Order: sequence, then C-alpha cells, then structure tokens
Amino acid sequence: MANLAPTLPPPASRSAHVIVLGNEKGGSGKSTLAVHIIVALLREGHRVASIDTDSRQLSLTRYIENRSRFARRTGIEFDVPTHFLVRLGEGAVVAEVEAREFASFAEIVERLGERFDFVVIDTPANDSYRMRLSHAMADTLVTPINDSFVDLDVLGRVDGETLAVRGASQYADLVRTVRRNRGATGMRETNWVVVRNRIASIANRNQRHVAAGLQQLSAMLDFRVAPGITERIIFRELFPTGVTVFDMLDRAVMGVEPTMSHVAARREIRELLDRLELPPRLRAPAAAGAMVGAAAAAAAQ
Repeated sequence: MANLAPTLPPPASRSAHVIVLGNEKGGSGKSTLAVHIIVALLREGHRVASIDTDSRQLSLTRYIENRSRFARRTGIEFDVPTHFLVRLGEGAVVAEVEAREFASFAEIVERLGERFDFVVIDTPANDSYRMRLSHAMADTLVTPINDSFVDLDVLGRVDGETLAVRGASQYADLVRTVRRNRGATGMRETNWVVVRNRIASIANRNQRHVAAGLQQLSAMLDFRVAPGITERIIFRELFPTGVTVFDMLDRAVMGVEPTMSHVAARREIRELLDRLELPPRLRAPAAAGAMVGAAAAAAAQ
C-alpha cells in the first residue's frame, strides 16, 4: 500500500490513549466488547470518543444509535461517547479509495477538538486500508477470539495431531508488521491483549487446548492473554436497546432487579480493563494531525 503521508512528523504527545478492537475474523464480538469498554471508561469519569471504521457493518455505530434512541424514549440518562464514523472510500483506483478513507479518518481525528482521555476504535473484519490504519494508531490493541480452533487459526497455525502451534497466521503477521512500523515512525509501542470470548461456563477439553495454544502464541507473538468473557445470553439481548451490563445493574434506572449473571458479567469486563493496564488519565496536549500522519506511514509500509 502506498505511503499517503510520508512528510508528516510522528506525534510528540497527545491526550488520548487509543484502544483498537481488532480481529480479521468476523463474529468475534469486537463491537459488543468495544461498547462495554467505552461505557466502563465513561462511568469512571473519563472523556471518551469512539470511531467506527467498519463502514459496511456499522455494528458499533448502530449500538450507540440504539443506546441514544432508547435513552430519549425512556428519559434515562445513559453515558454516551462522542462518536464518529469513517466513511467508505469509493472509486475504481485503489490509491484514490485509500486517499479518501485516509482523509475521512484524518478529518475525524482533527474534529475531536477537546482533549479526550481515550479513543476507542472498532475495525472491520478484513484486511483493508482502514483496518491497517486503525491498527497503526493503537496504543492498546484488544483482539477478542471465540474459544475455538477456528478463531485460534487467525493468530497461529496449529498441528492437527499434536495441537502444537507451528507458526503465526495472517492476522498475527499483520499486527506484527504494524507494530514494527509504529516503532520506525516514533510512535509508542502497541500493547497487544488477546481476550478469550464466549467461554463455556463448564470447563471442557477444547477450552484447555485453546488456552494452551494461546499461551504458546503469547510467547511467540508478544501479546498478553486477558481473563475471558463467559458466554451469556444477556450479551445477545442488549444490542436493540444499546444497554450494557453496567446499566442493567442500576435497578433505580432500569426498573428491573439485576441478576447474578449481570454482576458476574460486569466483574469480567472490569477484570479485562485491569488487564489492559490503561493509563489513569493523560493530560498532554493533542497532536491530532501528526498522530494520523504517523499512523498512515506505519499502516502503509
């Protein structure tokens, strides 16, 4: 891919810590996890902006729209981030499409204006310029994977007989390249955390094998494995209203009694946030244009 902004300098400092939800495989739960991270940070008093770069699926955008609509209809005051959508580039020439997508991304970051503590970015489940640019911006990369060898294959190839990891897979190679290029452009090192998602409540042999494979890959690819998120029906029911498990725990707001499942789900999200080791709050002035320019250089190489 062409380097779209080679002359822009790397960022000296910025206020926002960028969290990217990324996985080249669809259905891993990126958007649902992104919303819960966003709401958790908002409830802690942080200033949070969100960016949806998956301009076809729009899952994060729809979730936040549903949340705002439900709040207006019920009169409930929900924590909502400042949200932006990166428009899909159009055209027959790849370089022109990438240029439009870069311009859209740059405009959004420039428009952030006020100083945010965190920017959370949801990405498309495919290898595209928007996806690479998003990953190049990641101070923290969160990769959720379902508890299966199909999902594990996105990170590494597993021997069918011994179940030993034979090497890195396509998405892992993409992340490894972007992390290396970030260093070359003077950006801070990406903290990569892989999250086991939709774990069965009853332990089984498959879980043990997947966990063992992740530990092998963790040493090979330099990522950390976060505490997992258990499979719960509640996560599948929240999207139409935009509600999160944090909202469900507020009986005075929701008018329903929270269950132990809600409490356990919130605890798991909190444990994930602890594992991300996010900075408490950043106060340096933003350098939005430089941030995007350096990210473009990292993504393009």
